[in-house]
Amino acid sequence: MKYCGCNRNIIVIFAITAAIIRNMIKRILENVIINKLGKGKAIIILGARQTGKTTLLKGLFENKTKTQWLNADEADIQAIFEEASSTRFKSFFKGSDSLIVDEAQRIKNVGLKFKLITDQIPSLQLVATGSSAFELANEINEPLTGRKFEYNLFPISFEELVNHHGMLNEIRSLPHRMVFGAYPEVITAEGNEKEILKQLADSYLYKDILMWERIKKPDKLLKLLQALAFQIGNEVSYHELGQIVDLDNETVEKYIQLLERTFVIFRLSAFSRNLRKELKRKQKIYFYDLGIRNSLISNYSPIELRNDIGALWENYLISERIKFCHYNTVWSNIYFWRTHDQQEVDYIEEREGKLFAYEFKWNPKRKSKLSKSFKSAYPAHEFVVITRENYHEFISS
Repeated sequence: MKYCGCNRNIIVIFAITAAIIRNMIKRILENVIINKLGKGKAIIILGARQTGKTTLLKGLFENKTKTQWLNADEADIQAIFEEASSTRFKSFFKGSDSLIVDEAQRIKNVGLKFKLITDQIPSLQLVATGSSAFELANEINEPLTGRKFEYNLFPISFEELVNHHGMLNEIRSLPHRMVFGAYPEVITAEGNEKEILKQLADSYLYKDILMWERIKKPDKLLKLLQALAFQIGNEVSYHELGQIVDLDNETVEKYIQLLERTFVIFRLSAFSRNLRKELKRKQKIYFYDLGIRNSLISNYSPIELRNDIGALWENYLISERIKFCHYNTVWSNIYFWRTHDQQEVDYIEEREGKLFAYEFKWNPKRKSKLSKSFKSAYPAHEFVVITRENYHEFISS
C-alpha cells in the first residue's frame, strides 16, 4: 500500500476532525456495557483522566430519566457515602433505576459501600468510573468479588477510528497519530494539539498520584517520566533511572507502579523459560499514548524527520494491540524476548499454551527473521513481521 504525502495527510486529518465534532466516535465498550446492564452486578470503568469515560456513559444514560449522576470529586457527594447504611442509600437513591458515580476513587472504602448498594438495592444498576486504578481497583476487588464487571477505557483506539471514518482515512492519519496520539480532545483539537497535550501532561494525568500519594517532589516525577520517554523500546534499569532523577531504586519502582496504575505507562516483562542466555528480570516501559510521550520531551517533529521512529512504531503497535485485545476479549500474557547476545523478539503473546511472536519494522523493505535459538527452544509458535503494509490486521478486526 502506498502512503500519501504530508500535505494530503493534513487535509485528511482536518476533514476527519470536523466529522468527529459533528458525530461522536462510538466507543467499542458501549455495546459491551449495554449487554451487561440489568445483570445484577456493578459495572466499573477504569482509565486515565480525559479518555472519555463520562462522555461514554452520557451517551448511554443521558436520556434515561431515572438515572442519578454523582461526581465524587465534589465534597457533598463524598459526604453521602460517609455513613454507609442500606436505609440511607435507599433514601438517597429512591426512584432511580441507574446510579452513575464518576471519579469513584474519591470515596473512602468505596468497595464496601458499592457492595452494600449492589446487595441491598438489586433493582439499582450501579455504574462507576475511576481515573485511579490503584485506589479504585484495589478497594473494589475483594468486596465486589462476583458482583462486578470491570473494563478499561483507553485513548481512542485505531479500531474505533476505523469504525468511525473508514480504514483508508485512518491509515492516512497514521503519521499524525504517532506524533499527537489519540486522546479524544486531541483528536478534535484542529491545530491545537500541542496545547491540549500540555494541559493533559501538566495536570490531568498526575492529579491522582500527587493528591493521593502526597508526593513532595513532583518535579522528580516529571523527570522520571521524561527519562522513561527517552527509553521506550529499551530495557530499563531502576538503578540507572534513579541516578538520572536522583531517587533511590525503591522510590523509582514505586513511582513507576503508580504511573502504571493510573494508565500513563505500562510494563512489558522479559519472556524466559528454557535458555540460559535469556534475559529474565528485565522490563521495557511504554506509554499508553504517544502524544503524552512526545509532549513530555517536547518533540512534535514529523515522523520523516525523527530518529526515534523505530521506538515510536513499536510503542504504537503494542499499545494499540493492548486496546484491541482488551476490547475484543483476547486474553494472553504479553512479553518481549531477548538474550545476552542480542537475539530478540519485539513482542510475544502467550495464548492457550502457544506463543505468537511479532517483529515490528517501520520500513516494509527491511528483512526480518526469527532467531534460530527461539525457534529451537519454543517450537510451538507462530511468527509474523508487522509493517505499515499489514499493521491494520494486527490492531483491528
